[in-house]
Amino acid sequence: MSSLDDRQNAFENKFAHDAEMQFKADARRNKLLGLWAADLMGKSGADAEAYAKDVIKSDFEEAGDEDVFRKVAGDLGGKTDEATLRAKMAELMAEAKSQLMNEL
Repeated sequence: MSSLDDRQNAFENKFAHDAEMQFKADARRNKLLGLWAADLMGKSGADAEAYAKDVIKSDFEEAGDEDVFRKVAGDLGGKTDEATLRAKMAELMAEAKSQLMNEL
């Protein structure tokens, strides 16, 4: 195998790894967001876990974060505003990535 082939394989492997890590970070963020929102709605235990799973599933409706935002915002109603929810999503993404890095 030539040096160029080795380099191409390395780039492909890095791309696949980065995509997998982003997928895991998104799912982790969505779970954390679901648990946070469940707490605001007064859910706990198995109900909170079930709601968090619903938030994770909502991410498969379309590309990006808007599907998750719409789900949680709709479920929370007036319990939070758009800016607070978006800030929480950003905060929890950083936390999710940190958690994943600590697991490596």
